[in-house]
Amino acid sequence: MPLPPDKVFSVTELNNIIKELLEGFPIIHLEGEISNYRPNASGHLYFNLKDSASVISAVMFRGAAYSLSFAPKDGMKVQVTGKLSVYNPQGKYQIVISSMSIAGEGAILKMIEERNRAFAAEGLFDSARKKPLPFFPKTIGIVTSPTGAALRDILQITKRRNKCVSVVILPSLVQGAEAAGTIARQIRTANTESLCDVLIVGRGGGSLEDLLPFSEEEVVRAIADSRIPVVSAVGHEIDWALSDYAADVRAPTPSAAAELVVPELSGIRDALRQAQMELYQMAQNRVEKIRLTVRNFDPLNLELQFRSIEQPLLSRFDNAKDALIQNITQRLRDTRQYIENCTTVLENASPQTILNRGYSMVTEKATGKIIRNAGHIAPGTELLIHPAEGSLSATVTASER
Repeated sequence: MPLPPDKVFSVTELNNIIKELLEGFPIIHLEGEISNYRPNASGHLYFNLKDSASVISAVMFRGAAYSLSFAPKDGMKVQVTGKLSVYNPQGKYQIVISSMSIAGEGAILKMIEERNRAFAAEGLFDSARKKPLPFFPKTIGIVTSPTGAALRDILQITKRRNKCVSVVILPSLVQGAEAAGTIARQIRTANTESLCDVLIVGRGGGSLEDLLPFSEEEVVRAIADSRIPVVSAVGHEIDWALSDYAADVRAPTPSAAAELVVPELSGIRDALRQAQMELYQMAQNRVEKIRLTVRNFDPLNLELQFRSIEQPLLSRFDNAKDALIQNITQRLRDTRQYIENCTTVLENASPQTILNRGYSMVTEKATGKIIRNAGHIAPGTELLIHPAEGSLSATVTASER
C-alpha cells in the first residue's frame, strides 16, 4: 500500500499497517526446529521455530494443541501450518499455528501404509496365522534394547508376578538404520535355538521415525514366520507399528506385554487352592454317597428291605389263598347240593321207590314182558307180580279193559 512520504506515523499506526500487511498473507507451511518451548497453564503453547540462521516466534492455541498426537519439546524438528500475525504491543510478528507434525512424518506414514496394504494382501496379518499364548511359559524371551526402560519394566513386572518364570534377553538395537536387522536376527535366533516359550518384541515410546524399525519388512516377516508366539509391545498405547499386526498379540506397552505373558503366581496358587477345595468337597460328597449306599446293604437293612418287599407279596398270597379256599369250599358246597338234588331226583324216579309206595310191577312169566295193558293178556296166561319185596305167581282167569 502506498504511504505518504512526509507523514509522521505513531508507533501504533506503523504496527497496525505492518499487521494488516502480514495478516494478508495466505496460509503458509513452515519447517523448523522447536526452541524455547513454553507451554502455558491455559493450554496454549508458546515457542520459537528456528533454522541454522533465523528464528520466528510461534503460538499454538489450546484448541489446535489439543489435537496433537505427540508432545512437543525443544530440539524437535516439525512442520507447521498457520498464518502470520503481529502482536501490536511489542511490535513482534509471529506465526499462529493451526496444525503441527513431526518433520518427515507424512512420508513415513505413507510408506508404512503402502507396506501395510502389501503385507495384508499377502496374508501376513491373517487371524488364522495367530498362535495362542502359552498359559504358563517356563521361559520368556525379550527382544529389545538392553539399556532401555522397556526392559526394566518387563523384568520388574515379571519378578513381581512370577519368580518361577525364566527370562532370556536378546539384546537389540531399537532405532536407527541397523535396528531392523538386529531385531529380525534375534527373533530368528530365538526360534532356531528354541530359547523360550514366548517372545516379547518391542521398545519404549518415541517418534514415528524412532519406531520405524518395527515396521520394516524383515522384522514383519521374522515375526510372521516365528513358530514361537510373539507379543508386539512398541511404544505407548497410542503408538503403532506393523509388528503389531504381524504378531500373535499386540500389547499397548512393554509393561502390558509382561502382564499378558507372565501368569500371576499368587493368582495361580489361589486358583489351585480353590480347585483343591472343590475337588476335596466333590470327593467327600462322593464318599458320603457311597457310604450311604453301602449302609443299605448291612444285614439289618437288607432284612428290612426284604421284608418291605416280601410283606406285600405275602399279604397278596394270603388273600389269594383265602379267596381260593373260599371258592373251593363254595364250589364243593354247590357240587354237594347239586349231587344231593340229583340223588333226590334219581331216587324219586327209581322203580324201587315207586314200588316202596305200594305199587307192583306185573310181567308175563313166559316172556318177562311188562304188562301195561290188561286187554293184551289172554286168560290162562301165567303172570309174575313184583311188589316192593319178593314176587307172586298168578294165572289170568279173565281180563277187562
